[in-house]
Amino acid sequence: MHIIWKGQSCFQILVAQNKGEQTSIVIDPFDESIGLRVPKLQADILLITHQHHDHNNIKAVSGNPFLIEGPGEYEIKGIFFQGISSFHDDCQGKKRGQNTIYTIEAEEIRICHLGDLGQKELTSEQVENIGDIDILMLPVGGVYTINSKESQKIISQIEPKIVIPMHYLLPKLKLKLDGVDVFLKTMGQKSIEPQPKLLIKKKDFTKEGMKIVILKP
Repeated sequence: MHIIWKGQSCFQILVAQNKGEQTSIVIDPFDESIGLRVPKLQADILLITHQHHDHNNIKAVSGNPFLIEGPGEYEIKGIFFQGISSFHDDCQGKKRGQNTIYTIEAEEIRICHLGDLGQKELTSEQVENIGDIDILMLPVGGVYTINSKESQKIISQIEPKIVIPMHYLLPKLKLKLDGVDVFLKTMGQKSIEPQPKLLIKKKDFTKEGMKIVILKP
């Protein structure tokens, strides 16, 4: 499995299939109004967590993908998806509305993408629905989502093996968010060398404790 971060909350996940084929999953493509260059993306499956312009640029994704835009359970090409209802704020969606958390199960690896989660903590039902997670993609930049301190609480609820932070300040980004350094400091990490992508298989997971992976956009 290849996990590639395109900036903001946009990821491309390449899943190995039979006969050497790959299935491309894209999550939350953004538009150019946020200041970042819109990447060229091709997908077989496209996930949208909520209908804000920095997450729902469907037109930027080629390949006529199968579109998932909300809660429910789906199986496409042997990959299992679950959309879990959540809120974009900490007041029952009154400020920013709904957000969908997605879990993805492929290559015996379970991924969770939290979208623009604004809840300061998950409900017990949400934690149960999310289940055991290997890789957690969570926002850490604050303002529109949870901040670093709140993300620490969410991590403790989910207990993933790997955490990939997203939705934080980048060069040219027009949104005033916290930088990833604030998150790393909160987590007791001085600095982590960013990787261009994460290449991982089920056998690569160890019992050494949680690991933070920083990806280059």
